[in-house]
Amino acid sequence: MNIPFQLTSLALLGLLQSSIALAAAPDAVRTGKLDADAPLLSGHGTQLTGALDWSVRREAGMTVLDAPELDAALALIEVDAPNAAAALKAAWSRFRPGVKRVAASLTREPAREGWDERVAAGYELPANERRVANAVALRSGGKWTVVALDGGVATVQKRGAALEMMRGSVHPPGYKPESFAGRQPHPLDAARIARLRAFVADGIRQLRIPGAALALLDHGQVVYEGGVGVRRHGRPEPVDADTLFMAASNTKGMTTLLLASLADEGKLRWEQPVTELYPSFRLGDADTTARVRFKHLVCACTGLPQQNLEMMFEFGQASPASSIGLLANMKPTSNFGELYQYSNLMASAAGYIGGALAHPGMELGAAYDRAMQERIFTPLGMRGTTFDMARATGGNHASPHTIDYSNQLRVTGTEMDSSIVPHRPAGGAWTSAHDFIRYVQLEANQGRLEDGRQLVSSANLLARRAPQVAAGDDTSYGMGLEVMKVNGVQVIDHGGSLPGFKSNFYLLPEAGVGAVLMLNADEGYALLPVFQRYLLEVLYDGKPEALEDLRLAAAASRSGHAAGRARYTVPAAPAVASRLASRYHSDELGELVVSRRGKQTFVDAGEWKTAVATHANADGTVSLLTITPGLDFFELVVGSKDSKRTLTLHDGQREYLFTEM
Repeated sequence: MNIPFQLTSLALLGLLQSSIALAAAPDAVRTGKLDADAPLLSGHGTQLTGALDWSVRREAGMTVLDAPELDAALALIEVDAPNAAAALKAAWSRFRPGVKRVAASLTREPAREGWDERVAAGYELPANERRVANAVALRSGGKWTVVALDGGVATVQKRGAALEMMRGSVHPPGYKPESFAGRQPHPLDAARIARLRAFVADGIRQLRIPGAALALLDHGQVVYEGGVGVRRHGRPEPVDADTLFMAASNTKGMTTLLLASLADEGKLRWEQPVTELYPSFRLGDADTTARVRFKHLVCACTGLPQQNLEMMFEFGQASPASSIGLLANMKPTSNFGELYQYSNLMASAAGYIGGALAHPGMELGAAYDRAMQERIFTPLGMRGTTFDMARATGGNHASPHTIDYSNQLRVTGTEMDSSIVPHRPAGGAWTSAHDFIRYVQLEANQGRLEDGRQLVSSANLLARRAPQVAAGDDTSYGMGLEVMKVNGVQVIDHGGSLPGFKSNFYLLPEAGVGAVLMLNADEGYALLPVFQRYLLEVLYDGKPEALEDLRLAAAASRSGHAAGRARYTVPAAPAVASRLASRYHSDELGELVVSRRGKQTFVDAGEWKTAVATHANADGTVSLLTITPGLDFFELVVGSKDSKRTLTLHDGQREYLFTEM
């Protein structure tokens, strides 16, 4: 899966739990640093693919892959045990002897890809420890294989694609994946469309998602567009084909269509240095700046980390110009072209520079909005799609939702969704099922409109799909698009994620089949990959797995929320709240104001304000956890430095310190 507009490193724990089957002869067992992705075998014949630049070592019945930074390792441990819990305990005692790892959650996953049983374990580590630990216990027959990850957060985030590939490559001896290669897909007739719609309806019911927009394409023609459920929890208005949802990072592919149209006109070349046409473009590293070509703005391959927090604080005064300006503070943390690292700010710059090329002299935001309307939205018949929040929310639109700390479905505020507006080429479009499927139709028809006109040349449209960097299991990232092989079938896709909104499009180019699915709740993240599986089952008569996957995803969601609630002390513990300073300041993120009202404690960043809970960490520290729906993803660790009170906010590869004013 791709990594869209992510909010915090909390999403990191889910990133590494996914699945390539590469056979190897027993004499392929090796140790030392890998000079390419390589198939490996464990002592018992379990299949595993090691990633480029990782080092392999064998010891005590384990196969361990160490990251180049040497502060993260993925271990495959084969143990004899009566059940998953015992297998996990035995594996950790061998992998990290003397380090206590107590599972905060055990989640039963679908028994897929050759395994008879799969149980995932999550481990809660103090935020200040800056480490990630998780594991999955896999049973084949009477034997258990545990795949355990222990590593520094920065390395785990930076090398997430390699970890996902390795984690997903673990298969029992003799496993061969199901393949639809060479099969003729069924047409999406009325019966199959009804099955897909019913699956989405069942999915939103089980996952407590108020509504969904769905559209389908067959042989390049739209065959269905509509909705199920409601726009807002507790109200009767239904989702229909014209209901607007935030597309979030699905905006990126639309933005790269703009660049493709400019390439058709000779206004840019994919291999052209960005500074030739936009001389003020700057990154925090001069060498990387000079090497950035237009294609690199949207390739997730320049080594720049996410650094999304700069977008989520102090955005009230942000502008397209300041969005581009933020890049001057960012330096790569991996070599150019080496690793998949997803950057929203680079994609934002791509759109604004494209707008400037289309309409020189115009303000960057206005130029981008006009160029997208003239070159993409209007020709495609995307009649409702807009970047205007007020216009979108003033009519037929879906409201965002989340399940809060008390396990209740809530409508969220739109404060954090508004933070994308200054960076909108990366994720700010509002669109509908009717509109979004027109974009996918253009992709399916290689740039040709329904009336036969060529909106974007096939060559420049397809250039966006050329692999720029490996992004996971048989997956590469192009220019605002993800290209993968799933069960032998090529799938072009991308996801979108903002608070309360989740979306995905899927295109099977050989079949001419496409789909879009947009959801108005955070739980939508669990439905999107399961829907992809069900679409393949319907098209190719695949093994019936998706219904069970959905049931287990819903159970995992419920247990996950229950485990999460155990972290919270609500309202915030008075002994902690009373010791907080009233004002804190961060050079990068601005000011935080702490206030009390009754028994509740609040943190106010200016553009947004949230109630907080407290949590006692295992290392003796205490964290403030934000709990207002739509803002419930920050963890601030209470501390002190140089006799001043502090709050520390961790975000992947960065750490931000708020100091008492």
